[in-house]
Amino acid sequence: MHESGSFPIEPVARPMAAEALLPIEEAERILAAFPVQAKSETTPLSAAQNRFLAQDIVSPGDMPEFDKSAMDGYAYISGDDSPSYRVIETIAAGTPPGRTITPGLCARIMTGAMLPPGADRVVKRECTEETDGRMRIIRKDPHHNIRRRGEDLRAGQPVLARGDRLGAARIALLASLGIARVPTAGPPRVGIITTGSELVSPGAPLGAGRIYDSNSYSLAAQLRDSGAEPIILNGVADHAAATAQAIASGLETCDALILSGGVSAGDFDYVPAAMKQAGCALHFQKIAVQPGMPTVFASRGGQAVFGLPGNPVSTFVIFEVFIKPLLLRWLGHVHRPLWLPAILEAGYRRPRSERTAFLPTLYREGKAEILAYHGSAHLHALSRANALLRVPAGQDAIPAGSTVDVRFL
Repeated sequence: MHESGSFPIEPVARPMAAEALLPIEEAERILAAFPVQAKSETTPLSAAQNRFLAQDIVSPGDMPEFDKSAMDGYAYISGDDSPSYRVIETIAAGTPPGRTITPGLCARIMTGAMLPPGADRVVKRECTEETDGRMRIIRKDPHHNIRRRGEDLRAGQPVLARGDRLGAARIALLASLGIARVPTAGPPRVGIITTGSELVSPGAPLGAGRIYDSNSYSLAAQLRDSGAEPIILNGVADHAAATAQAIASGLETCDALILSGGVSAGDFDYVPAAMKQAGCALHFQKIAVQPGMPTVFASRGGQAVFGLPGNPVSTFVIFEVFIKPLLLRWLGHVHRPLWLPAILEAGYRRPRSERTAFLPTLYREGKAEILAYHGSAHLHALSRANALLRVPAGQDAIPAGSTVDVRFL
Protein backbone atom coordinates (compact mmCIF):
# COMPACT_ATOMS: atom_id res chain seq x y z
CA MET A 1 0.00 0.00 0.00
CA HIS A 2 1.10 3.58 -0.67
CA GLU A 3 0.72 6.40 1.77
CA SER A 4 -1.76 9.10 0.92
CA GLY A 5 -0.62 11.02 -2.15
CA SER A 6 2.73 9.20 -2.29
CA PHE A 7 2.59 7.83 -5.84
CA PRO A 8 4.93 9.70 -8.17
CA ILE A 9 2.47 12.32 -9.42
CA GLU A 10 2.13 15.58 -7.64
CA PRO A 11 -1.47 16.60 -6.85
CA VAL A 12 -2.64 19.11 -9.41
CA ALA A 13 -3.56 22.36 -7.65
CA ARG A 14 -4.98 24.69 -10.25
CA PRO A 15 -7.54 27.50 -10.08
CA MET A 16 -11.02 26.54 -11.19
CA ALA A 17 -11.21 28.97 -14.10
CA ALA A 18 -12.02 27.59 -17.54
CA GLU A 19 -8.54 28.40 -18.83
CA ALA A 20 -7.03 26.13 -16.15
CA LEU A 21 -8.76 22.99 -17.40
CA LEU A 22 -6.44 19.98 -17.33
CA PRO A 23 -5.78 18.68 -20.85
CA ILE A 24 -7.20 15.24 -21.43
CA GLU A 25 -3.74 13.81 -22.17
CA GLU A 26 -2.45 15.04 -18.81
CA ALA A 27 -5.38 13.44 -16.98
CA GLU A 28 -4.66 10.16 -18.76
CA ARG A 29 -0.97 10.42 -17.81
CA ILE A 30 -1.81 10.93 -14.13
CA LEU A 31 -4.15 7.94 -14.13
CA ALA A 32 -1.62 5.78 -15.98
CA ALA A 33 0.98 6.56 -13.30
CA PHE A 34 -1.30 5.55 -10.42
CA PRO A 35 0.16 2.30 -8.99
CA VAL A 36 -2.14 -0.71 -8.93
CA GLN A 37 -1.41 -4.28 -7.91
CA ALA A 38 -3.40 -7.16 -9.35
CA LYS A 39 -4.38 -9.79 -6.80
CA SER A 40 -4.07 -13.39 -7.98
CA GLU A 41 -6.47 -16.16 -7.04
CA THR A 42 -7.16 -19.65 -8.34
CA THR A 43 -10.55 -19.98 -10.00
CA PRO A 44 -12.39 -23.12 -11.17
CA LEU A 45 -12.67 -23.04 -14.94
CA SER A 46 -16.46 -23.29 -14.64
CA ALA A 47 -16.48 -19.96 -12.77
CA ALA A 48 -13.78 -18.18 -14.77
CA GLN A 49 -15.85 -16.66 -17.57
CA ASN A 50 -14.90 -12.99 -18.18
CA ARG A 51 -12.11 -13.16 -15.58
CA PHE A 52 -8.59 -12.03 -16.50
CA LEU A 53 -5.58 -14.34 -16.35
CA ALA A 54 -3.06 -13.51 -13.64
CA GLN A 55 -0.20 -15.36 -15.36
CA ASP A 56 0.77 -16.86 -18.71
CA ILE A 57 -0.56 -20.29 -19.62
CA VAL A 58 1.47 -22.86 -21.59
CA SER A 59 0.17 -26.07 -23.06
CA PRO A 60 0.70 -29.02 -20.69
CA GLY A 61 0.88 -31.43 -23.63
CA ASP A 62 0.58 -31.84 -27.38
CA MET A 63 -2.68 -30.91 -29.07
CA PRO A 64 -3.99 -33.11 -30.64
CA GLU A 65 -2.70 -35.65 -28.18
CA PHE A 66 -2.26 -38.32 -30.90
CA ASP A 67 -2.68 -38.79 -34.64
CA LYS A 68 -6.43 -38.97 -35.24
CA SER A 69 -8.92 -39.23 -38.05
CA ALA A 70 -10.56 -36.02 -39.24
CA MET A 71 -13.39 -37.94 -40.95
CA ASP A 72 -15.57 -41.01 -40.71
CA GLY A 73 -13.92 -43.40 -43.18
CA TYR A 74 -11.26 -46.07 -43.56
CA ALA A 75 -7.63 -45.92 -42.43
CA TYR A 76 -5.13 -47.50 -44.84
CA ILE A 77 -1.63 -47.10 -46.33
CA SER A 78 -1.51 -44.30 -48.89
CA GLY A 79 0.90 -46.13 -51.21
CA ASP A 80 -1.20 -49.31 -51.22
CA ASP A 81 -3.03 -49.57 -54.57
CA SER A 82 -4.88 -52.80 -53.79
CA PRO A 83 -8.20 -53.11 -55.68
CA SER A 84 -9.93 -53.62 -52.34
CA TYR A 85 -9.02 -53.79 -48.64
CA ARG A 86 -10.10 -56.21 -45.94
CA VAL A 87 -11.66 -54.42 -42.96
CA ILE A 88 -9.92 -55.80 -39.87
CA GLU A 89 -11.53 -53.68 -37.12
CA THR A 90 -13.71 -50.71 -36.27
CA ILE A 91 -12.11 -47.93 -34.25
CA ALA A 92 -14.45 -45.63 -32.35
CA ALA A 93 -13.45 -42.31 -30.78
CA GLY A 94 -12.09 -43.04 -27.32
CA THR A 95 -11.14 -46.64 -28.13
CA PRO A 96 -7.49 -47.35 -28.99
CA PRO A 97 -6.81 -49.45 -32.12
CA GLY A 98 -5.96 -53.11 -31.59
CA ARG A 99 -4.46 -54.07 -34.97
CA THR A 100 -1.68 -52.86 -37.30
CA ILE A 101 -2.47 -51.92 -40.87
CA THR A 102 -0.45 -53.70 -43.57
CA PRO A 103 -0.93 -53.77 -47.37
CA GLY A 104 -4.37 -55.01 -48.37
CA LEU A 105 -5.87 -54.19 -44.96
CA CYS A 106 -7.83 -51.21 -43.60
CA ALA A 107 -9.73 -50.22 -40.46
CA ARG A 108 -13.14 -48.64 -40.30
CA ILE A 109 -12.53 -45.43 -38.28
CA MET A 110 -14.69 -42.71 -36.79
CA THR A 111 -13.99 -38.95 -36.57
CA GLY A 112 -11.62 -38.24 -33.68
CA ALA A 113 -10.49 -41.84 -33.28
CA MET A 114 -6.81 -42.75 -32.91
CA LEU A 115 -5.07 -43.70 -36.14
CA PRO A 116 -3.95 -47.38 -36.11
CA PRO A 117 -0.26 -48.24 -36.48
CA GLY A 118 0.84 -48.55 -40.10
CA ALA A 119 -1.90 -46.31 -41.53
CA ASP A 120 -1.07 -42.87 -42.88
CA ARG A 121 -4.27 -41.91 -44.66
CA VAL A 122 -8.04 -41.95 -44.19
CA VAL A 123 -10.41 -42.10 -47.13
CA LYS A 124 -13.76 -40.60 -46.22
CA ARG A 125 -16.74 -42.94 -46.24
CA GLU A 126 -18.51 -41.09 -49.09
CA CYS A 127 -15.68 -42.12 -51.45
CA THR A 128 -15.98 -45.84 -50.68
CA GLU A 129 -18.25 -48.82 -50.70
CA GLU A 130 -18.04 -51.85 -48.42
CA THR A 131 -19.27 -55.33 -49.29
CA ASP A 132 -18.75 -58.58 -47.37
CA GLY A 133 -16.08 -57.09 -45.13
CA ARG A 134 -14.07 -55.55 -47.94
CA MET A 135 -13.73 -51.81 -48.75
CA ARG A 136 -13.25 -50.49 -52.24
CA ILE A 137 -12.39 -46.85 -53.12
CA ILE A 138 -14.86 -45.73 -55.77
CA ARG A 139 -14.04 -42.01 -55.90
CA LYS A 140 -10.75 -40.19 -55.45
CA ASP A 141 -10.33 -38.43 -52.11
CA PRO A 142 -7.52 -35.83 -52.44
CA HIS A 143 -7.12 -35.34 -48.68
CA HIS A 144 -5.26 -37.41 -46.10
CA ASN A 145 -7.95 -36.57 -43.48
CA ILE A 146 -5.61 -36.94 -40.53
CA ARG A 147 -4.94 -34.49 -37.70
CA ARG A 148 -1.35 -35.02 -36.63
CA ARG A 149 -0.20 -35.03 -33.03
CA GLY A 150 0.88 -31.56 -31.92
CA GLU A 151 -0.20 -29.79 -35.11
CA ASP A 152 -2.23 -27.27 -33.06
CA LEU A 153 0.00 -26.97 -29.97
CA ARG A 154 3.19 -28.52 -28.65
CA ALA A 155 3.85 -29.19 -24.97
CA GLY A 156 5.24 -26.03 -23.37
CA GLN A 157 4.02 -23.76 -26.16
CA PRO A 158 2.49 -20.44 -24.95
CA VAL A 159 -1.29 -20.56 -25.12
CA LEU A 160 -2.68 -17.48 -23.37
CA ALA A 161 -1.04 -14.45 -21.78
CA ARG A 162 -1.42 -12.66 -18.48
CA GLY A 163 -4.19 -10.12 -18.80
CA ASP A 164 -6.16 -12.09 -21.40
CA ARG A 165 -9.88 -12.12 -20.74
CA LEU A 166 -11.46 -15.57 -20.60
CA GLY A 167 -14.30 -15.62 -23.08
CA ALA A 168 -16.09 -18.74 -24.24
CA ALA A 169 -13.48 -19.77 -26.84
CA ARG A 170 -10.58 -19.41 -24.39
CA ILE A 171 -12.42 -21.36 -21.72
CA ALA A 172 -13.05 -24.11 -24.27
CA LEU A 173 -9.35 -24.11 -25.16
CA LEU A 174 -8.29 -24.46 -21.52
CA ALA A 175 -10.78 -27.28 -20.98
CA SER A 176 -9.46 -29.09 -24.07
CA LEU A 177 -6.00 -28.96 -22.49
CA GLY A 178 -7.29 -30.56 -19.29
CA ILE A 179 -6.86 -27.40 -17.20
CA ALA A 180 -9.54 -27.33 -14.50
CA ARG A 181 -8.38 -24.34 -12.42
CA VAL A 182 -6.77 -21.13 -13.64
CA PRO A 183 -4.89 -18.26 -11.97
CA THR A 184 -7.03 -15.14 -12.38
CA ALA A 185 -6.82 -11.55 -11.20
CA GLY A 186 -9.08 -10.92 -8.24
CA PRO A 187 -11.66 -8.30 -9.25
CA PRO A 188 -11.25 -4.98 -7.45
CA ARG A 189 -14.15 -4.06 -5.19
CA VAL A 190 -15.45 -0.69 -6.34
CA GLY A 191 -17.93 1.16 -4.18
CA ILE A 192 -20.59 3.35 -5.80
CA ILE A 193 -21.93 6.36 -3.89
CA THR A 194 -24.55 8.61 -5.46
CA THR A 195 -24.99 12.06 -3.97
CA GLY A 196 -28.01 14.34 -4.16
CA SER A 197 -31.12 14.95 -2.07
CA GLU A 198 -33.21 14.77 -5.24
CA LEU A 199 -32.50 11.09 -5.99
CA VAL A 200 -35.12 8.36 -5.67
CA SER A 201 -34.60 4.64 -6.25
CA PRO A 202 -36.37 3.18 -9.30
CA GLY A 203 -39.71 1.69 -8.31
CA ALA A 204 -40.39 4.21 -5.56
CA PRO A 205 -42.94 7.05 -5.93
CA LEU A 206 -41.44 10.13 -7.58
CA GLY A 207 -42.22 13.33 -5.68
CA ALA A 208 -42.14 16.85 -7.05
CA GLY A 209 -38.65 17.95 -8.03
CA ARG A 210 -37.20 14.46 -7.58
CA ILE A 211 -35.50 12.22 -10.17
CA TYR A 212 -34.71 8.54 -10.37
CA ASP A 213 -31.17 7.36 -9.64
CA SER A 214 -29.78 5.89 -12.88
CA ASN A 215 -26.08 6.36 -12.15
CA SER A 216 -25.88 3.55 -9.59
CA TYR A 217 -27.21 1.15 -12.20
CA SER A 218 -25.12 2.38 -15.13
CA LEU A 219 -21.90 2.41 -13.09
CA ALA A 220 -22.57 -1.06 -11.68
CA ALA A 221 -23.17 -2.37 -15.21
CA GLN A 222 -19.99 -0.74 -16.54
CA LEU A 223 -17.99 -2.11 -13.62
CA ARG A 224 -19.25 -5.64 -14.22
CA ASP A 225 -18.46 -5.32 -17.94
CA SER A 226 -14.93 -4.24 -16.97
CA GLY A 227 -14.38 -7.24 -14.69
CA ALA A 228 -14.68 -5.34 -11.40
CA GLU A 229 -17.03 -6.10 -8.51
CA PRO A 230 -19.52 -3.27 -7.99
CA ILE A 231 -20.59 -2.51 -4.42
CA ILE A 232 -23.60 -0.17 -4.34
CA LEU A 233 -23.30 1.81 -1.12
CA ASN A 234 -25.99 3.98 0.43
CA GLY A 235 -26.73 7.21 -1.39
CA VAL A 236 -25.92 10.45 0.37
CA ALA A 237 -28.03 13.59 0.61
CA ASP A 238 -26.46 16.99 -0.01
CA HIS A 239 -24.66 17.24 3.30
CA ALA A 240 -20.92 17.86 3.72
CA ALA A 241 -20.26 15.80 6.85
CA ALA A 242 -22.40 12.88 5.62
CA THR A 243 -20.50 12.85 2.30
CA ALA A 244 -17.12 12.74 4.07
CA GLN A 245 -18.35 9.95 6.34
CA ALA A 246 -19.64 7.94 3.36
CA ILE A 247 -16.25 8.20 1.64
CA ALA A 248 -14.34 7.18 4.75
CA SER A 249 -16.71 4.27 5.38
CA GLY A 250 -16.55 3.08 1.77
CA LEU A 251 -12.76 3.06 1.79
CA GLU A 252 -12.79 0.66 4.74
CA THR A 253 -14.14 -2.15 2.55
CA CYS A 254 -13.48 -1.17 -1.08
CA ASP A 255 -10.39 -0.92 -3.28
CA ALA A 256 -11.80 2.12 -5.07
CA LEU A 257 -14.77 4.47 -4.88
CA ILE A 258 -16.82 6.25 -7.51
CA LEU A 259 -19.06 9.11 -6.44
CA SER A 260 -21.54 10.72 -8.81
CA GLY A 261 -22.80 14.24 -8.29
CA GLY A 262 -21.64 17.02 -6.02
CA VAL A 263 -18.39 17.83 -7.87
CA SER A 264 -19.17 21.12 -9.56
CA ALA A 265 -19.28 24.66 -8.16
CA GLY A 266 -22.81 24.77 -6.75
CA ASP A 267 -23.83 25.57 -3.18
CA PHE A 268 -24.37 21.87 -2.43
CA ASP A 269 -21.36 20.38 -4.24
CA TYR A 270 -19.41 18.99 -1.29
CA VAL A 271 -17.49 16.07 -2.80
CA PRO A 272 -13.97 17.55 -3.33
CA ALA A 273 -13.88 18.99 0.21
CA ALA A 274 -15.34 15.77 1.62
CA MET A 275 -12.59 13.76 -0.08
CA LYS A 276 -9.98 15.86 1.66
CA GLN A 277 -11.80 15.52 4.97
CA ALA A 278 -11.76 11.72 4.51
CA GLY A 279 -7.96 11.79 4.14
CA CYS A 280 -7.72 11.72 0.34
CA ALA A 281 -5.16 13.60 -1.75
CA LEU A 282 -6.66 15.33 -4.80
CA HIS A 283 -4.77 14.95 -8.06
CA PHE A 284 -7.06 16.83 -10.43
CA GLN A 285 -10.49 18.47 -10.33
CA LYS A 286 -11.34 19.64 -13.84
CA ILE A 287 -10.60 18.14 -17.25
CA ALA A 288 -10.93 19.78 -20.65
CA VAL A 289 -13.52 17.22 -21.72
CA GLN A 290 -17.15 17.43 -22.77
CA PRO A 291 -19.24 16.02 -21.17
CA GLY A 292 -17.73 15.57 -17.72
CA MET A 293 -15.54 18.62 -17.14
CA PRO A 294 -15.79 18.70 -13.28
CA THR A 295 -14.24 15.24 -12.82
CA VAL A 296 -12.21 14.69 -9.64
CA PHE A 297 -9.50 12.08 -9.10
CA ALA A 298 -8.11 11.50 -5.62
CA SER A 299 -6.43 8.70 -3.70
CA ARG A 300 -5.89 7.46 -0.20
CA GLY A 301 -3.00 5.05 0.03
CA GLY A 302 -3.42 2.59 -2.83
CA GLN A 303 -7.15 3.31 -3.14
CA ALA A 304 -8.49 5.36 -6.04
CA VAL A 305 -11.40 7.74 -5.52
CA PHE A 306 -13.32 9.36 -8.37
CA GLY A 307 -15.89 12.11 -8.25
CA LEU A 308 -18.00 12.28 -11.41
CA PRO A 309 -20.64 14.77 -12.52
CA GLY A 310 -24.19 13.71 -11.71
CA ASN A 311 -25.46 14.05 -15.27
CA PRO A 312 -25.85 10.46 -16.51
CA VAL A 313 -24.14 10.79 -19.89
CA SER A 314 -21.17 12.54 -18.24
CA THR A 315 -20.91 9.71 -15.73
CA PHE A 316 -21.02 7.09 -18.49
CA VAL A 317 -18.47 8.79 -20.75
CA ILE A 318 -15.98 9.59 -17.98
CA PHE A 319 -16.07 5.98 -16.81
CA GLU A 320 -15.49 4.68 -20.34
CA VAL A 321 -12.65 7.07 -21.17
CA PHE A 322 -10.80 7.45 -17.86
CA ILE A 323 -11.84 4.89 -15.21
CA LYS A 324 -12.14 1.73 -17.32
CA PRO A 325 -8.47 1.74 -18.42
CA LEU A 326 -7.35 2.05 -14.78
CA LEU A 327 -9.58 -0.78 -13.60
CA LEU A 328 -8.43 -3.07 -16.40
CA ARG A 329 -4.82 -2.32 -15.53
CA TRP A 330 -5.74 -3.39 -11.99
CA LEU A 331 -6.68 -6.72 -13.59
CA GLY A 332 -3.40 -6.99 -15.48
CA HIS A 333 -5.00 -6.07 -18.81
CA VAL A 334 -3.87 -3.27 -21.13
CA HIS A 335 -7.00 -1.59 -22.46
CA ARG A 336 -6.92 -0.79 -26.16
CA PRO A 337 -10.30 0.59 -27.24
CA LEU A 338 -11.40 -0.24 -30.75
CA TRP A 339 -11.21 2.74 -33.11
CA LEU A 340 -12.47 2.62 -36.71
CA PRO A 341 -12.66 5.24 -39.45
CA ALA A 342 -16.12 6.25 -40.65
CA ILE A 343 -17.74 8.74 -43.00
CA LEU A 344 -19.67 11.41 -41.11
CA GLU A 345 -23.21 11.50 -42.51
CA ALA A 346 -24.19 15.00 -41.35
CA GLY A 347 -21.92 17.92 -40.52
CA TYR A 348 -21.18 18.93 -36.93
CA ARG A 349 -20.57 22.35 -35.42
CA ARG A 350 -20.22 23.57 -31.85
CA PRO A 351 -20.07 27.12 -30.43
CA ARG A 352 -16.99 26.56 -28.24
CA SER A 353 -14.04 24.27 -28.80
CA GLU A 354 -11.74 24.51 -25.77
CA ARG A 355 -12.63 20.99 -24.65
CA THR A 356 -12.28 17.55 -26.25
CA ALA A 357 -15.81 16.30 -26.92
CA PHE A 358 -17.08 12.72 -26.94
CA LEU A 359 -20.39 12.47 -28.79
CA PRO A 360 -22.81 9.50 -28.72
CA THR A 361 -22.64 8.07 -32.21
CA LEU A 362 -24.26 5.29 -34.19
CA TYR A 363 -21.79 3.45 -36.45
CA ARG A 364 -23.11 1.23 -39.21
CA GLU A 365 -21.67 0.07 -42.53
CA GLY A 366 -18.75 2.48 -42.41
CA LYS A 367 -20.88 5.56 -41.67
CA ALA A 368 -21.17 7.58 -38.47
CA GLU A 369 -24.34 9.35 -37.33
CA ILE A 370 -24.01 11.75 -34.40
CA LEU A 371 -27.19 11.13 -32.47
CA ALA A 372 -29.53 13.98 -31.54
CA TYR A 373 -28.10 14.98 -28.22
CA HIS A 374 -29.75 17.48 -25.89
CA GLY A 375 -27.10 17.58 -23.19
CA SER A 376 -25.40 15.39 -20.63
CA ALA A 377 -28.65 14.13 -19.12
CA HIS A 378 -29.94 12.75 -22.42
CA LEU A 379 -29.73 9.01 -21.81
CA HIS A 380 -32.01 8.13 -24.70
CA ALA A 381 -29.38 9.22 -27.23
CA LEU A 382 -26.70 7.30 -25.35
CA SER A 383 -28.85 4.15 -25.28
CA ARG A 384 -28.88 4.11 -29.09
CA ALA A 385 -25.13 4.70 -29.45
CA ASN A 386 -22.59 1.98 -30.15
CA ALA A 387 -19.61 4.35 -30.31
CA LEU A 388 -18.27 7.73 -29.29
CA LEU A 389 -16.97 10.26 -31.80
CA ARG A 390 -14.04 12.23 -30.46
CA VAL A 391 -13.78 15.91 -31.45
CA PRO A 392 -10.35 17.27 -30.42
CA ALA A 393 -10.01 20.49 -28.49
CA GLY A 394 -9.67 23.42 -30.86
CA GLN A 395 -11.89 21.92 -33.56
CA ASP A 396 -15.30 23.58 -33.81
CA ALA A 397 -16.68 21.97 -36.98
CA ILE A 398 -16.56 18.78 -39.05
CA PRO A 399 -18.06 18.91 -42.57
CA ALA A 400 -20.43 16.20 -43.76
CA GLY A 401 -18.58 13.49 -45.67
CA SER A 402 -15.43 13.84 -43.60
CA THR A 403 -13.57 10.75 -42.41
CA VAL A 404 -13.69 10.58 -38.63
CA ASP A 405 -12.49 8.08 -36.05
CA VAL A 406 -15.06 6.53 -33.75
CA ARG A 407 -14.37 4.70 -30.50
CA PHE A 408 -16.58 1.67 -29.95
CA LEU A 409 -18.38 1.16 -26.66
